Amino acid sequence: MTREEKNQAIENLTVKLNNANIFYLADIAGLDAENSSKLRRTCFNGDIQLEVVKNTLLKKALEKADGNYDELYDTLVGNTSIMFSNVGNGPAKIIKDFRKNSKTPLLKGAFIEEAIYIGDENLDFLTSIKSKEELIGDLIALLQSPAKNVVSALQSSGGKLAGIVKTLSEKAE
Repeated sequence: MTREEKNQAIENLTVKLNNANIFYLADIAGLDAENSSKLRRTCFNGDIQLEVVKNTLLKKALEKADGNYDELYDTLVGNTSIMFSNVGNGPAKIIKDFRKNSKTPLLKGAFIEEAIYIGDENLDFLTSIKSKEELIGDLIALLQSPAKNVVSALQSSGGKLAGIVKTLSEKAE
């Protein structure tokens, strides 16, 4: 790879890092061609962009990118793949699901909405993180619940109240 190609690769990675709120670093060493293709296909179907990168180029891109990624530098050893996603728990779910049949990929680190997670031991936690859409849905459900209860109570009480008024009006005659 020429110096110009390296500079271009660093620039492309820097742009992707600046545009990404969520990315995971994983080690996919040990995957054969068939399983590597399966992982790439699974990522593609999950709207996750998977790229194998050179550690030195990724480190230079992280240094140039907006944001503080210092904690991730120590994870840049061995084979490194970067997974860009729009959903915080998407790559973690794919990694966990893929590891049912294989020892890899291993989670090296993750950057999710300004928070950095280091190490494979965080995988279970990262799979449980809810996406922005899921949190909004939960919030709307919580907000609607009291209103539904009030409307339901008024509707059921309204029928009872009308029956009582009718009974009282008939007795008064």
